[in-house]
Amino acid sequence: METRVALIGILVKDPDSVNSLNCILHEYSQYIIGRMGIPYKEKNVNIISVALDANMDTINMISGKIGRLKGIQTKTILTKLD
Repeated sequence: METRVALIGILVKDPDSVNSLNCILHEYSQYIIGRMGIPYKEKNVNIISVALDANMDTINMISGKIGRLKGIQTKTILTKLD
């Protein structure tokens, strides 16, 4: 199945959801190219970006699971197909 490169932007406002988020990322770690987290203490938010190489079903599954967590928002950017 064809894969695409994606970037999932994650904003974490509820620190109680971090363990669940890390479990999801660990579950799909074979698709993760890299990740970066930035704590923004002045605004009480953590900003995380996750770069992936996976098929569309997997990207949608990861993004959906993360987006359903309490106090977390996500947005996904995908490479275009040739």
